[in-house]
Amino acid sequence: MRYFAKLHGQKEAVPVDIEPAGDNRYKLTHAGKSVVVDALALEGGALSLLMEGHSYNVEFDEAGDEVRVLVRGQWSRIDVADERRLRLRQGTAGFTVEGKQLIAAPMPGKVVKVLVKLGDEVKEGQGLVVVEAMKMENELKSPKAGKVVELPAKEGTAVEINARLVVVE
Repeated sequence: MRYFAKLHGQKEAVPVDIEPAGDNRYKLTHAGKSVVVDALALEGGALSLLMEGHSYNVEFDEAGDEVRVLVRGQWSRIDVADERRLRLRQGTAGFTVEGKQLIAAPMPGKVVKVLVKLGDEVKEGQGLVVVEAMKMENELKSPKAGKVVELPAKEGTAVEINARLVVVE
């Protein structure tokens, strides 16, 4: 499965492919280089990893979309998303035009529910529209607090990728 990882402070996420290799082993591929990792679950959700002859005890602490990872006494923050979640984030992140935030369809689908009305005041993270895609319902959320100034989304309508759904100002 392909994941996208971004260390805190990096601008771009990098793709990492992870494939089961049997017996608690996984093949990780990044930038054309592959490595096999032995992984053993420890108490408390930690992992013991054996990679290229080196052993690492790794602890995790989830914080929203980020995961804090403790390796050899050093905490790092990593944002990890699979391809579906990445597409959803791109759809909810939209882009800014004259102070307005456009929420667009992250993939083709069907609008199954509109959770706001034109003129509604919304909070950051509030659900705006539910789009069904690939047999899953995806709630698209407001990227900022503001007012719904455009609402082209209509329940029951099919939408293409990047279709304009809601504009928040």
